[in-house]
Amino acid sequence: MVRTRVGYAGGTKKDPTYRDLGDHTETIQIDYDPARITYGELLDVFWTGHDPLSRSWSRQYASVIFAHNEEQRKLAEETKARTARDLRATVHTEIVSYSGFTLAENYHQKHSLQQYPEFMEELRRMYPSPGEFVASTAAARLNGYLGGEGSYEALMRDIDNLGLSSAGKQALAELVQRRTGGQACPLPNR
Repeated sequence: MVRTRVGYAGGTKKDPTYRDLGDHTETIQIDYDPARITYGELLDVFWTGHDPLSRSWSRQYASVIFAHNEEQRKLAEETKARTARDLRATVHTEIVSYSGFTLAENYHQKHSLQQYPEFMEELRRMYPSPGEFVASTAAARLNGYLGGEGSYEALMRDIDNLGLSSAGKQALAELVQRRTGGQACPLPNR
């Protein structure tokens, strides 16, 4: 992932907010590098990351794929049909045309990361404005690791790209190693 942001999409209300969402759905916007991961691979992760058989009780929490073009729509429809076949059930996830995205309030961004003040303090030094923080690839990746995504081995390959101090790297490595049961190894001196 290059970056992730949370926000609102799919509705008609101008300038939705968490407290006044209108007919929008809470969603995540993902910027990715197609040379590293394909849209199809992202869809595979999406289908395994939620319950496509569950009907949402509100528009706010609907399960939706926002297709940006016909190729994305086609791939999404194909993977939806495959999921329905594999599960032998009706899939309630919607596929709709992307019509815009409104960034959610700052306190909704990088939720897992915000639970760790020591990492937030380091990132605030690198990204002093909320916009820089939200747009940061490092913050998105760190949020993922702290949210339980990614292996210890992947972290070891990525840790020098997160901009953390030596103490921050060590603390993150220990957290992820405990969570994943990954093979502990000393961090290189760089």
